[in-house]
Amino acid sequence: MRDLFLLMLLPVMLYAMAKRPFIALGMWLWTALFFPNGWVYGAASNIRYNLLFTAVAVIAYVLMKNKPKFPSSPLSTLVIVFFVWTTFSTIMGVGKPEVQWDIWSRFAKIFVLFVFVLLIVQKKLHADFMLWCVVLSVGFYANLEALKFIATGGGHKIAGMEGHVLGDRNELAIAFVMTLPLCFYLLGEYGKSSRIIRAGLLGTISLLVIGVIGTQSRGGFIALLALGGYLFVKSERKVLMGILIIALGIAVAHLASNEWVDRINTIESASEDGSFMTRVVSWKLSFIMAVRHPFFGGGFKALEYLPNWVDLARDFYSYSWFYTGDRFPSLDYARAAHSVYFQVLGEHGFVGLALYVSILIGAFRKAGKISRAARKQGLPGWFATLATMLQLSIFAFALGGAALSFAYFDLIFAIIGLVIVLESRILPAIVSDIRATAATPLHAPGILLKTGTR
Repeated sequence: MRDLFLLMLLPVMLYAMAKRPFIALGMWLWTALFFPNGWVYGAASNIRYNLLFTAVAVIAYVLMKNKPKFPSSPLSTLVIVFFVWTTFSTIMGVGKPEVQWDIWSRFAKIFVLFVFVLLIVQKKLHADFMLWCVVLSVGFYANLEALKFIATGGGHKIAGMEGHVLGDRNELAIAFVMTLPLCFYLLGEYGKSSRIIRAGLLGTISLLVIGVIGTQSRGGFIALLALGGYLFVKSERKVLMGILIIALGIAVAHLASNEWVDRINTIESASEDGSFMTRVVSWKLSFIMAVRHPFFGGGFKALEYLPNWVDLARDFYSYSWFYTGDRFPSLDYARAAHSVYFQVLGEHGFVGLALYVSILIGAFRKAGKISRAARKQGLPGWFATLATMLQLSIFAFALGGAALSFAYFDLIFAIIGLVIVLESRILPAIVSDIRATAATPLHAPGILLKTGTR
């Protein structure tokens, strides 16, 4: 039934995407996060939806009239330089070549998505549609899995689909947390005009929180707590936010299993937790990789190539100040870096890490700067709120990613692209409209609308 529905809907979707490039862009992101092939069978499962929608987006942009200029900014330049840097690190990599180029090609697709966000998104409608696509992918999956978690009294363990970019439960948890601020923005914009949308978004927000608990991800839980505190501080409706946090806290306490409580309790004694210290071993070997290859690192997945892992382990005790407790690297199998920062450090060297961290910090600060400037100048409230929620989503990724090998994630680069477009394209358009309105006579000659930037 799902196959038939999707196949019937596909021609309509393709027509809409061909007519409106921003729809194609949103669906491109939707397929990257939702993985429609995992939901259908038969003929519908043989279609490469992400490739198809990407091709339509590219063609629609090529045929688009009055193309906007590419928004050049220090942040976009940093992303471009980082991608070029990863290309050089792949060329000179010490990992398994076929694996390294496969990961590079995946990141290249994410980079192209980032570029087309800058090329296509021009106004609020375009940005909002992209956020709706995120909610209807990550949020939809959270709804289904969290409802199973509730129905089983906390017994169902939430994990991503096999073969999906969010297949790992820890990565899925971070995606849930990143989606929460986007839901709050959409709730403020569209929840007032429709009870159905308001109820749907409030339900999705609640189920996203419960979904994080259901993954049993400690990194996701820490990111959730930090985001909740940040949202409370930033929120203009602290009473409503406080009630929501308390209600969700009660629900979580009721549903949380003893196993989940035991896992969370290990956060207080991380240095004594074997699982955590095993990650620190990977961090240390990533650091050693960067010391050996300081400029370009070892390339994608170099740490997970067993000959490299064993070779790096020989220098393990040369850096005794890098504390790993009683843990040491196994010589039978290699592990992932388990941190976006150590992942980039080992794969692209100290320069690559500096570029990556600069991108995250730059996007975070730019979003905050946009939000403050919008409020100071009296711009529409939605603009400042959108900038703030994008900032919070970046914050969730930067914090939660500290314990995950998740550096090259479609959503974070799409959000960074939106931050750039907000400043370079949407903000000037809003200011221009306000000035044009202020200069337009209102009702009678000589009476001007007293609105504008202050």
